[in-house]
Amino acid sequence: MQQNVPDFTALLRSAERSAVHLEMRDSYMDDPVFAAWREGREVDLPQEYLEWQALVKETVARGVCLRRARVVSEPVTDYIRWEHSLTTPHNIAAGESVRWLPRRIASDLPLPGNDLWLIDEERILFHWFTGDGDWAGHEFSEDPATVKMVTAAFEAVWDRAIPHEQFTI
Repeated sequence: MQQNVPDFTALLRSAERSAVHLEMRDSYMDDPVFAAWREGREVDLPQEYLEWQALVKETVARGVCLRRARVVSEPVTDYIRWEHSLTTPHNIAAGESVRWLPRRIASDLPLPGNDLWLIDEERILFHWFTGDGDWAGHEFSEDPATVKMVTAAFEAVWDRAIPHEQFTI
């Protein structure tokens, strides 16, 4: 793990204009809420989801535009189906804008190799995952060339992506 990586909550709280999240995996670590949903059990959002919603509401209330774009394969995985049906409506209710881009229409877009958060088009927090979707670390960058590339990539995805309300699975 890289040194000098800021705490994510502090990084998001430092946002003044924008915070964008680019997700490009079809599954992530096996969340217990996801496992319960997959088994058809009734699920309640755990405390960390409620804390996330509070942080999003706080961020948006300061005038920060918070957007999330997901590049996904089709047919979607169970994990993406869960995000679409359970977690994304909560994200939107908290103030995020969310769009989905089917991977089949993203082939001509230059994309970074990892998921990331871009804050105020100045600071990037890349997230690393294993092939199985487990957390593997992160890297922080303020390199102007990397920021420029990531900003262009996110905006290209966002322009082409489908708003959550229109994206059907």
